[in-house]
Amino acid sequence: MREVHVDKVVETVSRLFVDANTQLGEDVLEAFKRALETEESPTAKEVLGELVENAAIARDEQVPMCQDTGLAVVFVEIGQDVHVVGGYLYDAIQEGVRQGYREGYLRKSACHPFTRINTGDNTPAIIHVDIVPGDGLRIIAERNA
Repeated sequence: MREVHVDKVVETVSRLFVDANTQLGEDVLEAFKRALETEESPTAKEVLGELVENAAIARDEQVPMCQDTGLAVVFVEIGQDVHVVGGYLYDAIQEGVRQGYREGYLRKSACHPFTRINTGDNTPAIIHVDIVPGDGLRIIAERNA
């Protein structure tokens, strides 16, 4: 049985949300660049150029690509042979979201589902968990803007 401490989950989730908001995937960046080369509309070329420039600024300065950092969505694949120790997995994920949004200076726009009052830390995250064979733990963070 593999043990994973919740501190590692918190650290990982925090980092993943900062990365999700500051690092544009290479495939998307390359698609923007290809479109920039073939686009005929001057307005569209200008917008594509700004998207490419904005992605570079976000990456280099570690600032969000967009002010709307969206809702925190987490996908977890946890092996049936993994034992999370030191706390509760869901609490660790929520704390990782809190830390990532605070430390990454990400806009906190989530509201409580019943009161519609801003939670101030972008929780609760939307968490999807799949139990899979093995002793692996895979966490994917997405911002749902």
